[in-house]
Amino acid sequence: MASPTLLHARRLLVALVILAFALTLLVISPFWVAYLFAAVLAATLMPAMAWLARVLRGRRSVAGGILTLAVLLAVVLPIALLGTILVHDALDGVQWLRDALASEGIWGLVRRLPGPLEDIVRKLVEAVPRPQQQIQKVVGEQGGQAAGAVAGALAATGSAAFQTVMMLIALFFFLVDGPRLVGFLDRHVPLKPGQFRQLVEDFRATSVSALVATLATAGIQTVTALVGYLVFRAPNVVFLTLVTFVVALIPAVGGASVVVIVGIIQLATGHPISGGILVAWGLVVVSLVDNVARPFLLKGGMELHGGVVFFSLLGGLSVFGAIGLVIGPLVVTFLLAVVKMYEREFGRPPAGIAASVPEGVRLPAPGGPPPAGAPEPRGDRSRVGERPTH
Repeated sequence: MASPTLLHARRLLVALVILAFALTLLVISPFWVAYLFAAVLAATLMPAMAWLARVLRGRRSVAGGILTLAVLLAVVLPIALLGTILVHDALDGVQWLRDALASEGIWGLVRRLPGPLEDIVRKLVEAVPRPQQQIQKVVGEQGGQAAGAVAGALAATGSAAFQTVMMLIALFFFLVDGPRLVGFLDRHVPLKPGQFRQLVEDFRATSVSALVATLATAGIQTVTALVGYLVFRAPNVVFLTLVTFVVALIPAVGGASVVVIVGIIQLATGHPISGGILVAWGLVVVSLVDNVARPFLLKGGMELHGGVVFFSLLGGLSVFGAIGLVIGPLVVTFLLAVVKMYEREFGRPPAGIAASVPEGVRLPAPGGPPPAGAPEPRGDRSRVGERPTH
């Protein structure tokens, strides 16, 4: 029996480990989303990293730098550029609206609309008493809120840029030292050798599956939307296609929203047939792609039931936001990995093995010696000291 001094020392050590773990979580909490994205990208790019390191004769730092630069040029900068263009166009549109209201008034804007839409809007405006004064009052009251919204958008843009920089830095170190870090933790965590590595492998498969499913679903939605743009003659097809792909990466919005908005614009500009069909195309076809393709692609990579994948996506999205599309399946996979690990260590053997054991003979515990009376296993292994016969 352990002495009281040894028990107190063990409890103190456990408390120190818990304290150190909690402090570590507190330190990394401001950047946990960036670190998680970096880990997912590193897991996805690990085969390319291994190939490139072999080509460069073991120069992992150079290989990691090349891949990190590729992510910056191929992913981060195009999204940032497109976002800048959209914000600039939105600000220009707001400024044009304010100038038009000041110069032409509300009736000048109404006269700019297509014929059918002009009649509808004219009736709506006539129903409002003193429409010009009401609109100017609303614009004046909302000026302060608009300035605050612009300031908030700028602050969010700065925070996103900082998180992106942290993600790229973490991605470089994960690519270069990821296998070494996994090996270190596998040797020092209180699990049997190889168990932590198996957990990391399960997480890698899940995260890669989630990332590939998100990109593939966005691509399928974009192609489906492009077909609608071409068939129903939407303007600026190239620009709309890029916007659809970026928006399709946002699960709560999806590419179908862009198609519906384009269809509504077509309706407002005097194209009722193409606009109506385009709205239906977005609500039915493009939206159906997101609801069907994403769970199917995730299911193929995680070996989970489609319903489990679907509800893990919804739950993760509800709790964590957009990043929950990765965290939700990871949580479910973590649960299944731990259950399988427990079953391997302490659970019952499969039914086929149990049925083949003679009655009255107990199976050995996992990792333990065979019990007395157990039949000697047959196979190609020879007894110690004997030369194998061929």
